[in-house]
Amino acid sequence: MKDDELIPSLLAKSVSRFSENHPESRKQLSAAATFMPGGNTRSVLYYDPFPIVMARGEGCRLWDLDGHEYIDFLGEFTAGIYGHTHPVIREAIMAAVDNGLNLTAHNVLEARLAAILCGRFPSIELVRFTNSGTEANVLALSLAKAFTRRQKILVFEGAYHGAVLSFGKKGAETNVPHDFVVGRYNDVDGTSKLIRECGGELAAVIAEPMLGAGGCIPGTSEFLGMIRERTREAGAILIFDEVMTSRLGPHGRQEQLGIRADLTTLGKYIGGGSSIGAFGGRAEIMALFDPRQPTALYHAGTFNNNVISMAAGAAGLTRLYTEAEAESLTQRGELLRCRLNDLCAEHGASLQFTGVGSLMNAHATTLPVLRPVDTDEREQGIKSLLFFHLLEKGIYTARRGFISLSLPLGDGEIEVFVEAIKEFLGQHAKLWRQKRSA
Repeated sequence: MKDDELIPSLLAKSVSRFSENHPESRKQLSAAATFMPGGNTRSVLYYDPFPIVMARGEGCRLWDLDGHEYIDFLGEFTAGIYGHTHPVIREAIMAAVDNGLNLTAHNVLEARLAAILCGRFPSIELVRFTNSGTEANVLALSLAKAFTRRQKILVFEGAYHGAVLSFGKKGAETNVPHDFVVGRYNDVDGTSKLIRECGGELAAVIAEPMLGAGGCIPGTSEFLGMIRERTREAGAILIFDEVMTSRLGPHGRQEQLGIRADLTTLGKYIGGGSSIGAFGGRAEIMALFDPRQPTALYHAGTFNNNVISMAAGAAGLTRLYTEAEAESLTQRGELLRCRLNDLCAEHGASLQFTGVGSLMNAHATTLPVLRPVDTDEREQGIKSLLFFHLLEKGIYTARRGFISLSLPLGDGEIEVFVEAIKEFLGQHAKLWRQKRSA
């Protein structure tokens, strides 16, 4: 059987077993479709034939409606760094709620979390909170345009900066209508040329130091350093979207690279598992939001300073994900990714894991992956096979191959994961032989 026949055949069998083993999830999604389009309110969670519905979580474990137990290697797409129902987070939330859920005023918790973030991330001199990373990026772009009095925004193919700032291969009709210029990630010469061509019209360049949803593709130091240099020359604002990558080391990815942005956006785990976003940077830029000034920009939001996110975020960053723990988790991820890639090489598999530290993504190719166009959509079949294989082994990841480590994952869970990957590589030796001979 040829490769283009073998993968669909194998996948059909995996999907059939999945459907048979998850009747309650199917039933729940069908009922939910009565009130939500397709039973879904978060697109990233959907996959064919239907997604699993989880009933509860504890530590690094999840249980679905059909009673299956999984080790969580997805970690709420990086937001769940503390696992499920961590006692420190729970204690902080309950203490905050006991003092009043909606205070309709400034509170001490927002100032505390702000001080923690400014101390943790050197590029942030002043910070404001939002309800999500999406909002943080929207506000940062608006701020850059207001500060520079310019309109053009340079973004990159494959980047995801939130629900209304998505730049995948097909773009997104729901994007906010900025004057976007789209460049190629890790293209040093091409991007340098674009910035020069935009000249005095360029308000900002927004970039992830590592493409997250785009496949955990790290930006090279040459590429990101060039953007820093060219934006400075052009008088444009450099925005680093560190909603995901701020967890990669004690002070975020940009400090690892030695490149400091003008504005930085945060989100995901900084709220301790609750809804949150933040944007901050140079004081002179952030000062445009100072309400004490008569010309201040307006930024409201009922839940910007909600006590649950503020309390959980502060507890998590000071008591759990300390700078030392951030360094440790980053190193654990580096070691795991190296082990996985060594296994792929040993089996001659058309598979590799890209990423930095505790975040990684499977790609069904042996060629270098420097940008999303380096991956072939036809290889999604292999990643889907891997996804269903891992589910059968009691391991929960994303169907697109995304993996995010959390603090509760121990050496035992890591070994289970490695063995599951090893078994997958061995089971499909015929597939790898076919690809080598193609």
